[in-house]
Amino acid sequence: MILFDASVLTLAPVFAFTSSGSAIATAVVALKTITLALGGVITYFAFSAYRRTGARPIGALALGFGFVTLGALLAGAAHQAFGLDSDLVVLIESALTVAGFGVITYSLYSD
Repeated sequence: MILFDASVLTLAPVFAFTSSGSAIATAVVALKTITLALGGVITYFAFSAYRRTGARPIGALALGFGFVTLGALLAGAAHQAFGLDSDLVVLIESALTVAGFGVITYSLYSD
């Protein structure tokens, strides 16, 4: 169901959760773990290709994927281990994702 709140002029989805919040938290941790594992594998393969070829764009690609993966790692650690506020956790992850995608974009256009 979508509700329209004219005071903020946005559409906000309204969810009715019947399960406990811990099931959702467990799913988020599982998905973040998979993201971290896959990001680590992609970063490893890109870095291995850089070492094998010495091509700077591939090195930048590895660095970009490393930033994106680091964002997932730090966000998870900040939330689970240190109990930081969710808004700050999202800010950390988003900043590193933007930096990573910026480096990936650079790697695709550099010689």
